[in-house]
Amino acid sequence: MDSPTPDPARLRRSYEAGELSESALPADPLALFAAWFADVHAAGLVEPNAMVLATASGDGVPSARTVLLKGYGPQGFRFFTNLTSHKGRDLAENPRAALVFPWHPMYRQVRVAGPVLQLPREETAAYFRTRPYGSRLGAWASENQSGVIPGRDALERRYAEAAERWPDDPAPGAPEGDSVPLPDFWGGYRLVPESIEFWQGRRDRLHDRIRYGRAAPGGTEGWVVERLSP
Repeated sequence: MDSPTPDPARLRRSYEAGELSESALPADPLALFAAWFADVHAAGLVEPNAMVLATASGDGVPSARTVLLKGYGPQGFRFFTNLTSHKGRDLAENPRAALVFPWHPMYRQVRVAGPVLQLPREETAAYFRTRPYGSRLGAWASENQSGVIPGRDALERRYAEAAERWPDDPAPGAPEGDSVPLPDFWGGYRLVPESIEFWQGRRDRLHDRIRYGRAAPGGTEGWVVERLSP
């Protein structure tokens, strides 16, 4: 017998797993992000580096999707993708974006917003070489990312063609990953945070929301810390 379809309006859960107090906040939001990221990794969350990336086209049409964080630090949050994809086209027209890390089992989320810069080619190439062989072939097979294709067979055929062109047999002494070159249409981005908000679920929907904002617009030194109403 089929289970009844749940009513989203009746789904309830009380958030009582933690708190976020100003007295325990570090001066640098990246220190708090690192601590929370370590927590979710230790808790065994699936894809703890998954984040929702929200972009908008030049005329303001929004779109969002899940991508994987591949590095973070004082310079920003890094991710890699097809430069001609929907998100790549958005970022070419409107180089600003927002991220959400939805760590639901911990009753936490982190929101990040700011301008986006394309990474230098050598940095992208260094990362591309660390990807598994199949993932590097997949980048070539999905050259037309976000575009319409006739079917799954077309994608698998392109993958097979890439595997035949670049077998997993690099020249003796070549660095691992050099058997498949970096595509011209593939690259990386760095979101430079202007604001970082930490959200901790609390009982009775009185959630803790702490936002770090740049002390000066466009600046790189200092943060202003504010508590937001839930």
